[in-house]
This record gives sequence, structure tokens and C-alpha cells, in this order.
Amino acid sequence: MKSPLPRSLFLVPLCAVAISSCSPPAEGDGTEPLFNGKDLSGWTGNPENWAVVDGVIVGTTTDETPLPYNQFLIWDGAPVEDFELTAELKLTSDGNNSGIQYRAALRPDIGDHVVAGYQCDMHPAIWANGMLYDEKGRGILCTRGVKAVAPGKGKPKVVGELAMAPEFNTGEWNAYKITARGNHLVHEINGVQTVDFHDHDEENRDLSGVIAFQIHKGPAMKVEIRNISLKRLPKAGLTPSGATPVPDGAEDVGPPRPAKPAPKAKAAP
Repeated sequence: MKSPLPRSLFLVPLCAVAISSCSPPAEGDGTEPLFNGKDLSGWTGNPENWAVVDGVIVGTTTDETPLPYNQFLIWDGAPVEDFELTAELKLTSDGNNSGIQYRAALRPDIGDHVVAGYQCDMHPAIWANGMLYDEKGRGILCTRGVKAVAPGKGKPKVVGELAMAPEFNTGEWNAYKITARGNHLVHEINGVQTVDFHDHDEENRDLSGVIAFQIHKGPAMKVEIRNISLKRLPKAGLTPSGATPVPDGAEDVGPPRPAKPAPKAKAAP
């Protein structure tokens, strides 16, 4: 359930000094590598769940010590506004999932290493992999293969479709990319766009926040992460609602509806 207080009250940067002291120097085009390939310098998380193994960040949970709530490995750098974020991820789980949190708010009122806000889901279910989810907030905002708009009030609406193929095996390495410009959010996996979303919900949308990676409560899981990079973009203006009209009768965004069983054939008289 969403906190009755604005998220901005919980947005506390983990790094109180300039971003250059929290991450390696930016590359020539302004891209910052966020992981040094050696250790978790510049990141904050529960050391019982996060480690670097063979140059890869590994987040694990076990059935013996399950998480009481979803937790995150949080980047200590300055909050992001408009940006391109790329990372390669691989998930080993039995029905559990992970994700990339962005423009997120720290939520110490809920527990240690907790954030809320936008998430690019990494999920074994085809329709959910690469979708947009609002952690601790509105829930599913845009499923994979969908163009959606969140109006000023009410549930997000489907306004178009994206290609669903190819499928992505989350048990293998896949490259995830998030592009955030103003209130326009785009997700991609391996160069294939999975989400196109405009957020006009002024009360609940996020325009600035932290970056984090999720480990999920529930069955034991392992997420592996490498090649994380961030390119900050010039701040874009907000897309007005009039530029993203919602057709009359547009459906609410949500999981796919199960197919209706075929009617039984009538027995011959």
C-alpha cells in the first residue's frame, strides 16, 4: 500500500558528496560505469545477500533464511532524473523474480534496504519480463508489449501494442536498458522495446530518485548483474496529456486474461 506521505520525503541520497566520489569517472560521452567489477564499492545492501563473485554482482536468497520483505542493492550515487541505464542480468529461480529500480525513493520506514517506485521487471513470465511496475505503489503500470498512459487519475490505460517476439530466457544473460525522459519511460531487452509509457499521474509519478537492484521475498533465487552503466541526459520537458490521448473504451493495464475454454460440443440426440 502506498504511503500517505509524498515519496519525496523519503528520498535521501546515500552519498552526501559529489557524484564523482561515488563512482568511476564518466566516459567520453558522459556514460558512467556503476560497477568496478571487483567489489561493492559505491553500493549499499545486506552483505548476507549480496557479493561479487568472479567479477559479477550476485544477489541470493535461501529457503532457510527467507526475506521478510523485498530488499535492494542501492547505488550510493546522486539521484537520477533523465537518463539511459543499461545492465546485463541473469536470473536463477523457481518462480521468483528480480528487477531494476529507478527514480526510486528510500523507505527506511518499511525496513532496511527498501526502496519504492519505478521498476523494470526481470520476470520468468513472458508477459511480465521487461514490464514497468510501481514497487510499493500503483503496481503494474505497463506490461510487456504494450504502450500505455497513466491519466491524471485512475488506472493506466492501454493505447497501443509493441512486438512481443522474441522471447527472452531470464536464465541466460540479457541486456536491459531503461530510458527516462521527463514523464516518458521506455524499457528494452536485447535492443527490443518492451514498454512505452507516459505518466501523467502527478501525485504518484517519480521524476527523480535512486537506482537499485531487487532481491524478492519468497522462493530462493539468485540474480547476477554485470556491465552496469548510466548516461545522464539533459532534463526534458514533460509530455502534456493532450499529446498522448487515450481512446474511448481503452482497457486497463493488467496481466493477460486467461483464455476462455472452448464450449463443449453437444451430444448427438
